[in-house]
Amino acid sequence: MRLDDLPESGNIEDRRQEGGGGFGGMPGGRGGLGIGTVVVLGLVGWALGIDPRLLIGGAELISGGGYQNETQAPPRNRPTGAPQDESGRFVARILGSTEVEWKDIFAKDGKTYRTPTLVIYRGTTDAHCGTAQSAMGPFYCPVDEKIYLDTSFFSEIQSRFKGCDVGSRSCNFAQAYVIAHEVGHHVQKLLGVLPRVQQQQQASQSKAAANHLQVQVELQADCFAGVWANHSEQQWKLLEPGDVEAALRTAAAIGDDTLQRQAQGRVVPDSFTHGSSEQRQRWFNAGFKGGTVGSCNTFAATQL
Repeated sequence: MRLDDLPESGNIEDRRQEGGGGFGGMPGGRGGLGIGTVVVLGLVGWALGIDPRLLIGGAELISGGGYQNETQAPPRNRPTGAPQDESGRFVARILGSTEVEWKDIFAKDGKTYRTPTLVIYRGTTDAHCGTAQSAMGPFYCPVDEKIYLDTSFFSEIQSRFKGCDVGSRSCNFAQAYVIAHEVGHHVQKLLGVLPRVQQQQQASQSKAAANHLQVQVELQADCFAGVWANHSEQQWKLLEPGDVEAALRTAAAIGDDTLQRQAQGRVVPDSFTHGSSEQRQRWFNAGFKGGTVGSCNTFAATQL
């Protein structure tokens, strides 16, 4: 993946020096994260016997807000900027490229794109959606419109997910896919998708129906990541051989069927919350090839 020409975003909160422990600890107090209509995949993972570190977007909350613990003081905002270390600059460049592309896509449709903030941290940090913990994986909090990422998750893509060959340049694109997926959830909030799905989940008559809606949300975010890749390739020619394949390998490795089969030896489709490996790959490709928001309507698809 060619990074040199990508713009660096200044919308980064770097909390890594605050510390909180490394990757691998079992999630502790969640500061108001609740299961209810909010899908917290870190908790779902433990219930299914799946390590939540394996769930990309492990604590993604599809609500429009109101899930902060009322007894807990609001998290304090930190200064934003562009980090200067290699890992931080990588994150800033990927976020910067998403800002350019989504601003352009929104503008062409007569809309204004409001940029999210990306928080990089180590171990644990506070969030309006509760306590962010590395074991949950990256997630988007719609309450404060921030993406939370412990960058040690990137090593998991190589060592645990096998999304790319360790040390290869294609690993960068697999990591970029992770960020673009979370930005995709921010796009969903701005388009009104997340509040609408929350209402539908509240009205659903079964857990399976609510899960199906969550799968549609996640697959659309995968598709939006593909849209970003399409537009970024046209503007910066950033892709190198093996890059897309690495993103697809990562998408396959974190499919619900793959994770459940590894964890418990069987697959329970009604409990899916992110989609199967095949679905995740297919919808990323749909966005990458189609290049438009319209190519990502998972809610109108006759077959996911």
